Amino acid sequence: YERVLLGGLTCDSDDYYNSEQHSNAIFLPKLKADTPQYIGFFNTGAYQESIAGYGGIQHCLIPAPKHVVISRDANGDWNTRLFAKEQSYKSMLKILGY
Repeated sequence: YERVLLGGLTCDSDDYYNSEQHSNAIFLPKLKADTPQYIGFFNTGAYQESIAGYGGIQHCLIPAPKHVVISRDANGDWNTRLFAKEQSYKSMLKILGY
């Protein structure tokens, strides 16, 4: 293992992780030239939807994922549907009282 610093795409740098900001150092397996290593942090932004509304591009220009509802009908067949369409600027402003 080796000590690492991790950083991401957000404009406020709150997705930068190192041992100075947190009580524990971050260690990952040492990289090997022939073995890829993948790290993922998915949808952890607590305030993204409150700033930009549901769906679309969030405030750091990170696209929001679609929410898909998956269910089975009485025959056992799978069905999918989109949870909600992307929120318009008008509906977002209405929620905020404008």
